[in-house]
This record gives sequence, C-alpha cells and structure tokens, in this order.
Amino acid sequence: MAFAIPDHPWVDVNDGAAVRIAMTVGVAGEQQGQLRQVTNEVLSEDREAREVLLSQRVGKVFANLSVGADVASAQPLMANHAISNRGVCLFGKGFVVTRDEAKTLGLGKIGRLEQHIRHYRNGRDLTQVSRDVMVIDLFGLSADAVREQYPAVYQWVLERVKPERDNNKREVRRRNWWLFGETNPKLRHQLSGLTRYIATVETTKHRLFTFLETEILPDNMLVNIAVDNPAILGVLSSRVHVAWALAAGGRLGIGNDPRYNKTRCFETYPCPALSPKHIANIGTLAERIDAHRKQQQATNAELTLTGMYNVMEKLRAEQELNDKEKAINQQGLVSTLLEDHDKLDRAVFEAYGWSDIGEILVGCPGATTPLPDKPADQAEAEEELLIRLVKLNKERAREEANGRVRWLRPEYQALDAKQIGADLATTTAASITGSPVAAATTGKLTWPKSLREQIEVVRSQLSVTPQTTDMLATVYKRKPTKSVAQVLSALEGLGHVQLREDIWYLT
Repeated sequence: MAFAIPDHPWVDVNDGAAVRIAMTVGVAGEQQGQLRQVTNEVLSEDREAREVLLSQRVGKVFANLSVGADVASAQPLMANHAISNRGVCLFGKGFVVTRDEAKTLGLGKIGRLEQHIRHYRNGRDLTQVSRDVMVIDLFGLSADAVREQYPAVYQWVLERVKPERDNNKREVRRRNWWLFGETNPKLRHQLSGLTRYIATVETTKHRLFTFLETEILPDNMLVNIAVDNPAILGVLSSRVHVAWALAAGGRLGIGNDPRYNKTRCFETYPCPALSPKHIANIGTLAERIDAHRKQQQATNAELTLTGMYNVMEKLRAEQELNDKEKAINQQGLVSTLLEDHDKLDRAVFEAYGWSDIGEILVGCPGATTPLPDKPADQAEAEEELLIRLVKLNKERAREEANGRVRWLRPEYQALDAKQIGADLATTTAASITGSPVAAATTGKLTWPKSLREQIEVVRSQLSVTPQTTDMLATVYKRKPTKSVAQVLSALEGLGHVQLREDIWYLT
C-alpha cells in the first residue's frame, strides 16, 4: 500500500452526514508506503468542514492501515479459545422488568422463579448509572411449561413481548416468541460452574474490565470472558492489553469510540506466563481496583466509571481539573485509583519481562538495564510494546502447533483433551502458569486407511478444539499432512468445517 489515512472525518452539510472514512492508495508488490494520521481537527469558520492536522510516517503499511507492528497478522490462540462470548439479545423490550414488577410476578414467592427472573446489565449500566433492572429469561422452557408453572409471567410476556415478536422478520423468532431472540447457550455453558466472570463494554471510550456475578445476565453489547481468576482480570485491565485492544480492534459511533472485538482483541492476545508471585500480586491489585470502583459508586449514586476515568486521564496528563472534575475526584477517590492502576501496569510489565518499556510508559522502579535499542519516548515505547506482543503471539502459535497450550481456564478448556488424550497422541497442555495440566504419553497414532475412519478421527479432533492442518496431522505417524488436508477439503465442501485464518472449526 502506497498511501493511507485510516480515520478521517467526512462532513456533508447538505445531507447532514458526519462520518469517519479511510482513504487508501494501493499498489502491487512490497514497498514502503506513507501513513498519515489525524492528530487534531477543528470546525472551520463556516462550519461546513473540518480543518485537520495530519502526522506522517513512512514504512510498510499493513492491512489494518498501520505502520510498525503488524497486529493484523496475529493468530487466534487456542489458549484463549471457547471462553469469550457476547451476551444475550432480547428482541423484546417487555422482557425487562423492575425489581417491584418482578415481585408482583412472584419473585421471592414462587419456587425456582429466581432462575428465570435475573439481574440484567448492558453497556450503559456499567459505564454510566445502572438502571438496576431485571430480565425475564425463559431459556429451557416451552410456552406450555411457562403457562403452567409461572402463569403471571406467561401473561406478562404474552401481552408485552408477543405483539412485538409477531412483526419480527425471522420466523424462528415469531415462533419462539417467549424466548430471547438470541439466547446464547454457548455463553451459558461457559459460565456454568463459575460464581463470577469478566465483562467489558463492546464499544466505549475507556477500555475497562470488571467482575460480574453469574446471577447477572449480560446484554449482547457486553463482551464476557468466562474466567474468575483475578490475575486474568488484572492482565486484561493493564496498559499492555489495552494497547493491544486499541490496535487490534476498530472504532465505532459518533464518538469514534474503541470497539472490543473478541476475536481480534482477546482470542489473539498472548498473556504472560505468570509465576505464583505474579499471580498473587496482579490478582490482589485487580481485586482492589474492582472493589474500589464498586464501593465508590455504591456510596455516590451519580458517580460513573466514564466520569472517573475521564478525570483519571487528566490526572495522568497532569492537566488542571475543573470544579466538577474535582468533585468526581473526591467522590471516586480517583487519584488513589490511578495509583493502583500504575502499580498494576508495573506488575504486568514485570510479568512479561518488559520493565524497560514499563519504565517509559508508567515508570517502573527497579527496571532492568535498558536495551541498546530502548525506545526513546512514549510513542516509540508503545510501538515497541506492540511489536513484542506480535512476536509473542507468533511464538505461542508455534508452541500450540507443537502441542503445548497455555490454557487460561484449563479445568474447562482442556477437559475434553484430558479425557481423550490417550487417543490423540502426545499433546501437552499448559496453563497460564506454564505448568502441564494435561499430557498423553502414548506414541503417535496410525493414520486410518479408510476415508470413513479418517473423517471420524478428524471430526473428533476438531470437536475438542479448533486446530490448524499441521496440528491435526502432527499426532499421527509420518505426519500425513496432505491426507488430512484432503479430508478437511471434503468436509469443507459438505459444510461440516470452516477455515478461518488458517484454523479449522467445526460448523
């Protein structure tokens, strides 16, 4: 690519349009390109256009319209597979009820109704003032069962949900009118066995992560990580992961807010191998930050996370606060919160072994001796951070291709691998601590002779976890990569598997 501006304002006064666009000039072959980025924009005097200031960088322009770290080339990691999902999508305003309405429907009086009237949170509930609402969740029940067991609930959704659903374009939603439009059984399975999970708002100004109790059902605009380990919350909340998420994700909306795409931002992210010391330190800081925010919001009804982190940005930049911001600082104890975030960032940089970058971005006491090519300023440090994360992603992908997986939640993700380990050859799975959690010591398998058996074993392998062709073939003697590829091609033609970024998934 010869020239690119990835995020430029486009204003059309006549049509009232105000959007963001990307401008590119493509050329064939590998060559240096020019990347320009908007650094400032103001309305012109006639208010019919915006005046913009552009920075310029020269280098290879990647597919995600960036120069430097090739974040777009990062591969999904098995370590992060099958534990993230968006929440439910209602397709019916009548499902949402207040606490008082829930009581009139029998909550607290009728047995097991608490399984079907649950606390409910969307993005604004987390970043702004929570509505503190509940939702009628009839997943797993037929309409007849609802009518028989919970007649008041049945009439509520009959009167308030069914009329809206009768006009839905999708027949399945009209037919199953008492259920959410997207019930998300995968997320429900992922959350089973947990008392809490990690959530972040999909599109928001500040990339924040928090623990939610599993009794809370998340809206589809929340991205949810089915992990209850506070050390993972800490890693995701750190400046390291936030930098990755900003680079890997897109932007959306009038405010051009960052968007957290779970496939690109979470599933590709290489977490550090945490020692017991790191697990304890990072976990303690993450719990403290999460509890701090919830406690201050509980005692100050109008205090929002967006307001607190707007103030934190100004404190970090050493900008003067106005009277409203000073009040938020006092209500939210934001200066104290900033101190804890800096401690968390230092701890995560140390866990990666990258205190040389942390020293520049946060200020890491006791940082290691600077490297000869140590970044000279924050912009270069952030670029170097992304370059190292891309490199680590590729290293982890190679590890996984050789059978070593650093599961984030091994007791859930590696369960099937443990059960069939004796049948699927020498696979070693390792948790985020780097210690083995599943291993098979038998020799490599013999590749079946009949096509039917070949299809069965490949489908069996993919039922455990998505894999590359090479990963599928490596468990067999003489590594029959060509034969495995032929089986996958046949399954793809039948619509039974799908290839995404070199990884095969069952459909």
